[in-house]
Amino acid sequence: MIDKIRESAIARSIAGFTESTQKRVAGRRLFFAAIAATVLAAIYWSVIASDRYVSEAHVVVDRTDVGSASALNFGAILTGSTGSQDLLLLRDHLLSIDMLNKLDEKLNLRAHFSDESRDALSRMWARDTELERFHEYYLSRVSAELDDFSGVLKIRVQAFTPAFAQAVSRELVAEGERFMNEIAHRLAREQVVFIEDQVQKMGERVMKARSEVVQFQNVKGLVSPQGTVETLAAITAKIEGQLAELKAKKQAMLGYLSPDAADVAQVDFQIKALEKQKADEELKLTSTKGKALNRVVEEFQRLQLEAEFAQDVYRTALVALEKGRVEATRTLKKLTIVQSPSLPEYPLAPRRIYNVVVFALGALLIAGIAHLLGAIIRDHKD
Repeated sequence: MIDKIRESAIARSIAGFTESTQKRVAGRRLFFAAIAATVLAAIYWSVIASDRYVSEAHVVVDRTDVGSASALNFGAILTGSTGSQDLLLLRDHLLSIDMLNKLDEKLNLRAHFSDESRDALSRMWARDTELERFHEYYLSRVSAELDDFSGVLKIRVQAFTPAFAQAVSRELVAEGERFMNEIAHRLAREQVVFIEDQVQKMGERVMKARSEVVQFQNVKGLVSPQGTVETLAAITAKIEGQLAELKAKKQAMLGYLSPDAADVAQVDFQIKALEKQKADEELKLTSTKGKALNRVVEEFQRLQLEAEFAQDVYRTALVALEKGRVEATRTLKKLTIVQSPSLPEYPLAPRRIYNVVVFALGALLIAGIAHLLGAIIRDHKD
């Protein structure tokens, strides 16, 4: 009985030792695997990985129209987003597929990024790769970041040679400026087309209004009804003055002549003639039958006012058209280069030591987690 107990205890101790030995072996295997992966990563980052040179350019978008630039934009002041919309639009275009196609057409990006003399992990695997994958690779080599505090767009380009990185950076700046001006010019051209249509309509309106004025003058036989009215008013006033003189003369004559005297009768005849002429002139000015000059003047002034208003609108439209044509041809937005595209002298990428350290820490962390999970699983099996 005692021998059986001893044999059982020995078996348990041997099993425990074997289990602990297996745990240590498993932990060492994970640790050695992490060390081996780190060594391979160090060899790749320090020896195999191709150098990548970084060209950097800083730009801001300025408007050349002084009028709009000097005007206070209270919305921009409150939100603090002065010019940021243009920079965000520019950033989106620089990172777009359209920009990628333009750069590939001018600089042959595919050939450079798929150069077989570079390591397989750094380069693009195939020159004729799909556009979507090519664009993903392009985004990994080109970045455009907006500094909200300073309002500067920072463009960074990575390439396998310093000259090519600078060339791509320069093309990005040039194409970005052309794109921003094209947007402004497109809007200006659309405005010019609209204003030209309005100018044509306003011109037809002016011609019609002036034609109505001339036709009215021909029908009424009056070049200037207002001048005619003023002339008739002056004649009426003159007649009233003559009537006043004749009536005063008659009163004076009645002081020494009888009412039936020939001289008094002659004065009465002159007074009646002037009163009849005055009534005729006043009838020309005002009448309830609708043929009086006051109605003619009112209608003429209305037609003339319409013609003058149409001409003023036409003149304003012509000024707007000329301004629009100027805006459509000149540079409206300009990329001010804070830092010109640099010609790199030292490869800033890849960050070899940093990548090796990060990879080593990550590998050891994964190995530790795997060892801990294995121990938990074995404990639950027991």
